Amino acid sequence: MNNNSDLQEPEEELFEHYRFDVPKGQAFLRIDKYLMLMVPNATRNKIQNAASNGDIYVNDVPVKSNYKVKPFDVIRILLAHPPFENRVDPEDIPLDIVYEDDALLVINKPPNFVVHPGHGNYTGTLVNALAFHFENLPLNSSERPGLVHRIDKDTSGLLVVAKTEAAMTHLAKQFEDKTSEREYIALVWGNVKEDEGTIVGNIARHVRDRMQMAVFADPEIGKHAVTHYKVLERFGYVTLVSCKLETGRTHQIRVHMKHIGHTLFNDERYGGNLILKGTTFTKYKQFIDNCFKTLPRQALHAKTLGFIHPKTGEMMRFDTEIPKDMADCIEKWRNYSKSNASEEEE
Repeated sequence: MNNNSDLQEPEEELFEHYRFDVPKGQAFLRIDKYLMLMVPNATRNKIQNAASNGDIYVNDVPVKSNYKVKPFDVIRILLAHPPFENRVDPEDIPLDIVYEDDALLVINKPPNFVVHPGHGNYTGTLVNALAFHFENLPLNSSERPGLVHRIDKDTSGLLVVAKTEAAMTHLAKQFEDKTSEREYIALVWGNVKEDEGTIVGNIARHVRDRMQMAVFADPEIGKHAVTHYKVLERFGYVTLVSCKLETGRTHQIRVHMKHIGHTLFNDERYGGNLILKGTTFTKYKQFIDNCFKTLPRQALHAKTLGFIHPKTGEMMRFDTEIPKDMADCIEKWRNYSKSNASEEEE
């Protein structure tokens, strides 16, 4: 049960950690109170956070902490990691460290690099690499060494890692209080109408596809999420945007941009690996296939990261170049857009 919204575990299938078949004679009782009696070492705060994260299910439907338990209910707690202590074996995997001192380090994560062990990825992760290069890293609330926040496997870019307990506490609070600065660069389908805007919408797991997140209008469902976007460049059928996170929810940019009709380019999980805008010409389809081969992942890069240093109190800001696969794809679109514009002028 995770009480840090920036550390939600989104990526793979859910695992059952607890199951309770409510007996016939059970009196109506709030589910948070019921689970406090049933789950070893549980606190009401942890249970309420688990409910607000969408981790508690009754009869296969996520419920809030004020749900009243009834006879014959089937209560399950489902999390994205297996119900056993994840063993982390140190692995000699090189890290691109852009900054390091005795309190923290900032890493530029390449695409196709899983941040921590989980279903289907028990080795070869950033956490395995950290365990090799550093000793005694502090554990976060999910017992992951060093991790203050996370980015998806196929998203590239900057991550801060805490080296001490004090740094972990200080940095985690900045992410929780929304005082950290995070800017992502994304290539999205469609011509974004406004030059800039803000997307506000609660995010929770999709009701049908548990591998996806979704935006919900009901304020009682999911977690409050805010994304500020700004158009950087328009290529006709796709747009390059900057997204600044005010909150840090699971798949936030991917879900929010899809919600306003601009799915990330080649984001397979959310349908961006299909041709969502453009012509029916075979030549255009070949061009898109080429782009997908050049960038075989969602077009999302965590470009800048800012936070207050936990020891010095200094504001630290880091910036990284867009990786080659994404930069090459953007250049293809830039050239395609220019050649189309010149053809229209002729």
